[in-house]
Amino acid sequence: MLIGVPKEVKVKENRVSMTAAGVTALVKRGHQVMVQAGAGVGSGITDLEYEKAGAKLVSSASEAWSAQMVVKVKEPIEAEYGFLREDLTLFTYLHLAAEKHLTDALLKAGTTAIAYETVQVEDGSLPLLTPMSEVAGRLAPQVGAACLLKPNGGRGVLLGGVPGVIPGRVVIIGGGVVGTNSAKIAVGMGARVIIMDVSHRRLAYLDDIFGGRIQTMASNESNIRDVIRAADLVIGGVLIPGAKAPHLITKDMLSTMPEGSVIVDVAVDQGGCVETIHATTHDDPTYVVDGVVHYGVANMPGSVPRTSTFALTNQTIGYALKLADKGLEALKADPALMKGLNTRNGKLTYKAVGEAFGIASVSPESTL
Repeated sequence: MLIGVPKEVKVKENRVSMTAAGVTALVKRGHQVMVQAGAGVGSGITDLEYEKAGAKLVSSASEAWSAQMVVKVKEPIEAEYGFLREDLTLFTYLHLAAEKHLTDALLKAGTTAIAYETVQVEDGSLPLLTPMSEVAGRLAPQVGAACLLKPNGGRGVLLGGVPGVIPGRVVIIGGGVVGTNSAKIAVGMGARVIIMDVSHRRLAYLDDIFGGRIQTMASNESNIRDVIRAADLVIGGVLIPGAKAPHLITKDMLSTMPEGSVIVDVAVDQGGCVETIHATTHDDPTYVVDGVVHYGVANMPGSVPRTSTFALTNQTIGYALKLADKGLEALKADPALMKGLNTRNGKLTYKAVGEAFGIASVSPESTL
């Protein structure tokens, strides 16, 4: 199979979808890999490294997109919609429940689109979303702490405090991969941390592994209203696989939060769990609503591309090899990969996306 690796074009997106080691693995199985020149530079991977691994360097995005399968990191932006076509398999993050225009473009083009974030194994975990959730979760307290600095518009709170001064208060909504990793960093910074989740079993687990260094609380509207009143930093880490995130913090709640407090909504690429959040970029990451600083960068891991690229491709390469070796037969052989199929032949194949937009969906199996 001919596989294309284009350069990412989203603002300040420095990740790349394949390492040189990934190229080597594909080439050794008899596949050809085209890498757009400069695609790996932001992650510290040179064109020479790709060439030594067996890749063919191409100068333009159109050449990289001409492959049978294109492997990316982020969802195509509007400038890339023209590359979508019926005989293309696209393997990347899509987050379609928050991307109506992209959903329409994929359906119109008839592209076979497989989303990293909906590949789901038997135990319910999301192996291709997990590495970036880990990165984003660990970044969230760091960027939140920066946003709390007075020169950045925050209320001037040091999360770790100092002797004689109470540490900052961090509220994390969602106790999954993002929330757990956020708590690790926030606790390490010396903050007082509350994690909220709807699952009592998950809260019991978190209480156990953190050994009393955090507080746990059931996630419901009343409790959320109570705890954010005193929060310096709120981190949104809510996830419903493939679906639009629910708005758990509504606009009317913001006025109860301290002036200069900060919200970092990691769920923004799925629509966000804060009603007033919208996607921002690394060039202009924050804005203020009712005195609360909102951080809504939708590609947070792109700010640490070296770590993120290797973490992501460690997980994606196994599935990319299956697709390259077997084509779409790989979906029939692997139920987890089948769940990753979001569009094919002009049909929507992921129910949660259809529910978000009122579009009819079909089973992924029926399109193969």
